[in-house]
Amino acid sequence: MKDIPMFTTPYGTAGLILREIPYQEEAYVRLQDVTDLQGLIKECLDFCKAVGAQRVYATGHRGLEAYPLSTAIVSMVCQKDSLGETDAALWPVQENTAAEFQRIYNEKISHVPNGAWMDQVDIREMLTRGDGYFVHRGETLLGIGRVYDGYILWLAAVQKGAGADVVKALATALHTDTVKLGVATANQKANKLYLQLGFLPVEEKSRWYQIL
Repeated sequence: MKDIPMFTTPYGTAGLILREIPYQEEAYVRLQDVTDLQGLIKECLDFCKAVGAQRVYATGHRGLEAYPLSTAIVSMVCQKDSLGETDAALWPVQENTAAEFQRIYNEKISHVPNGAWMDQVDIREMLTRGDGYFVHRGETLLGIGRVYDGYILWLAAVQKGAGADVVKALATALHTDTVKLGVATANQKANKLYLQLGFLPVEEKSRWYQIL
């Protein structure tokens, strides 16, 4: 299902992120120009529900604080040399392993608040940029992740207790002195790990409120 970057109503405009509906029955609304908040929310909700959304989240306006907070997205930073070393190694995702990466990613993301499903478009982008990795210790898969443009975009451990090694291994793919990543505050397990590794929150990127 295609997103709608500019959903225009008599009450303002919003961007509708609809791609998650077929997978998790969730839609996301980025409020843009608002003249009547409740009118715009109603128009967005009516459309999202009509195309199959069971849950809808919104960001972009202070008036949304009247709704339950789902999560905030926070940027965190750590000095690379403070992470310590790991014997885990990176195996770049290739054409013949992309489907396995996608399977693991989507299984893991289904348990992450407001996580984004990986589809074929994402796979093509990942392979083009070469930003996807499996993290191994010998023949044992520890986890997966994506690293691009100075950021760890996403990661997940597949072995209990392997999260720290996955972070450290992915950090070696960064050509910077710092390691940057984003995390949802609702993802308490990930937040605890990153704080233990020395990451500090530096910026709140957005807040998502549940409007349905």
